[in-house]
Amino acid sequence: MRSFIFGILILFCGYILYSKYIEKLFSPDDRKTPAQAMNDGVDYVPMSKGKNALIHLLNIAGMGPIIGAVQGILFGPIAFFLIPLGCIFAGGVHDYFAGMLSMRNNGAQITGLIDKYIGHNAFKIFIFIVSIMLLLLATVFVYTAGDIFVERFFGVKDFVISDPKVLGSYIVILLYFVFATLFPIDKIIGKFYPVLGAMLILGTGLVLIGFFTNGVNLENFSLAKYNMHPNNLPIIPMFFMTVSCGLLSGFHSTQATIISRTVKNEKDGKRIFYGMMCMESLIAIIWAAAAMDVYSLNLVPQNIIGTANVVNIIANKFVPFNLAFIVTLAIIILPITSGDTALRGLRITIADALSLEQKKIINRLIIVIPIVICVLSILVWAKTNANSFGLIWRYFTFFNQLIAIPTLLCGTIYLAKNGKNHYVTLLPALFYVFITMSFIFTEKIGFNLPLNIAEIIGACLTLATFLYIRKKWQKN
Repeated sequence: MRSFIFGILILFCGYILYSKYIEKLFSPDDRKTPAQAMNDGVDYVPMSKGKNALIHLLNIAGMGPIIGAVQGILFGPIAFFLIPLGCIFAGGVHDYFAGMLSMRNNGAQITGLIDKYIGHNAFKIFIFIVSIMLLLLATVFVYTAGDIFVERFFGVKDFVISDPKVLGSYIVILLYFVFATLFPIDKIIGKFYPVLGAMLILGTGLVLIGFFTNGVNLENFSLAKYNMHPNNLPIIPMFFMTVSCGLLSGFHSTQATIISRTVKNEKDGKRIFYGMMCMESLIAIIWAAAAMDVYSLNLVPQNIIGTANVVNIIANKFVPFNLAFIVTLAIIILPITSGDTALRGLRITIADALSLEQKKIINRLIIVIPIVICVLSILVWAKTNANSFGLIWRYFTFFNQLIAIPTLLCGTIYLAKNGKNHYVTLLPALFYVFITMSFIFTEKIGFNLPLNIAEIIGACLTLATFLYIRKKWQKN
């Protein structure tokens, strides 16, 4: 329990101190934001700081802080330290610069920022990567939310697409994604997300209360057994690829740039972008602790360890029966409210790349219809092929962490150009070059090389990235 509490203290103190330093480096001011200067009633719509914060929390807190937490805690209590430290020095910095740089550039999406700060060749690569990642994420979140729902409320255990309950849940969720993507941001997302955000916080709070009312069995960190993963997976790179949301997630850059179009004052950015990243990290730490407990008590069958199905076991363990449905609904909300904004982010990214204004609904439909066809195709393939979830999730994990790198490098160039401390973004960017490259070169979905060889290649690519980006900021 000491390690768990200490991890929360790291997170709290880090937010109070380090976020203030990061904000000072960026120096937000009272200039007009894109929401005020470019209000189009669809994507550029001014909203309050509190509403933006809760919406952003739901946008970024997909199943990542849950799945990542229940998988990451298999490495042991070291997760209670690495999650908050990663959030403070990497994830929070990443989200803040994604949102704030977007605001300084008329609400540009992350691909637009890459085009401006890093170059058009990088833009051409990453617009493809961002699009694939958002498609994979939306598809996974359609059936993740659907499977959790039919298991909790209909007792379904075999989630085959031929089951009318399963298929019906997928269709309803995807239709919601489409409507939320098409409608102005203040009509659906702006009205309902603050309430859903409160439900998410309540559901996680009920689990935390259960620690003290029902008791919780948590191990403390020890140098003698710092890595406790049952399959002996190495912490570097595997922990940092397993735990993304709650620590560092490139997906957040696609969401922060959506919210950048609805913020009324730049000085709200610290609470919205950095603060909600820390809130997501807190959620991840709590769910990691809950997973550690149910794993230690052997309450989780071997075949579902590390999957979303652990959610219902945790709810049943820590929350009274008549309130457990709140926790389940809160977790169902997570993939739904990230899946719809993933599609919204994809629509806006494509629209910006094509210079297609989005005030007219016909222009939105031109982009959304092909997106839906792609999602349906991936969904059918995923549900008719064994082990497809693991495959999609591993590729999403790689693309997700890969996209965080150029976001941090954009911040590096911006800070260097303005004579500010650019190492706050450069160091985490270089660290994740090493992590992602070591991962893809050693993983079966990549090059399947021995880890030591993969790490050498990762180190060489990290050095190459540093030399390239140094030349870039010196040129600028």
